Amino acid sequence: MPASANRMRRTLAVLLPVTMVAVTELPAQPPIPPTRRMSAADIDTVTLARPSIRQPYGADSLQWGELRLPDRQGRAARAPVAVLLHGGCWIASFATLRNTAPLADALAAGGMATWNVEYRRSDSPGGGWPNTFLDVAAAVDHLRVLARSFPIDTARVVIVGHSAGGQLALWAASRGALAPASPLYRADPLRPAAVVSLGGITDLDEFAQRAASGCGRGVPRLLGGPPAELPDRLAASSPIRRLPLGTPTLHIAGEQDGIAPDSVRQGYVQAARAAGDAPSVNRTVPGGHFELLDPRTEAGRTVVRELLSLLPSTRPGG
Repeated sequence: MPASANRMRRTLAVLLPVTMVAVTELPAQPPIPPTRRMSAADIDTVTLARPSIRQPYGADSLQWGELRLPDRQGRAARAPVAVLLHGGCWIASFATLRNTAPLADALAAGGMATWNVEYRRSDSPGGGWPNTFLDVAAAVDHLRVLARSFPIDTARVVIVGHSAGGQLALWAASRGALAPASPLYRADPLRPAAVVSLGGITDLDEFAQRAASGCGRGVPRLLGGPPAELPDRLAASSPIRRLPLGTPTLHIAGEQDGIAPDSVRQGYVQAARAAGDAPSVNRTVPGGHFELLDPRTEAGRTVVRELLSLLPSTRPGG
């Protein structure tokens, strides 16, 4: 295990003074041969094994999530929570929360509660600026409501985002520094213990230019115009402009991931460290952009192991 990853775990152990317990061993899953790079559609066909509880966090038809609970490990035990934010270029037709459901399933089997979130995208009625961001904020903060009825621990939350969801996950961790005048401001935001970006977008301006003919075209749709023409919106939403987050971050992507290449991820990590965010860790795994979401792949199993080892599995009490 890289020394930087060990430092991240030690940091979390200091931040979260709870009883450490062993991570639940992952259930065996049949591997799949690495014949080609996977797509979002491939991930949507992965069989799910655990039940989920559909819960709304707002009145809109897209403001809901799936809560999965681990098996109870003792009476009155509360489990840490992974909030999962799917990607899809911030465009509704590209992906839904079904894309992150296999990862949610595997984490729940391993001992973490999961809150797999749907939200309005740039082309959803009422979506885009600022409501896509406000949906994510409301979904994260809704964990406090869920904790009244379910055995989850809101002091031990990791926000996990894939692709465009990685941008939203990193942004969600920065909300405490937003000015009250910002349209993205929400009082008393729930602060995560860590953020894990899976092939995530760390720099909206850079991505909009680099991938202008592909997924990057979703950036002006998200912001309501070209980033260069909206500097205030860019500053309020682009992760690299939000540093320091004040939260440990782990960035994982496939070695063949063109959405989040190593050079861009490393640039963010270096900027985060320079701003005082420590630790900020960058890891590369086999595969492309979507293998990270499939627990049957080497990349997916690495993601699950990393997430399960970030936080203790349970703590007593309410």
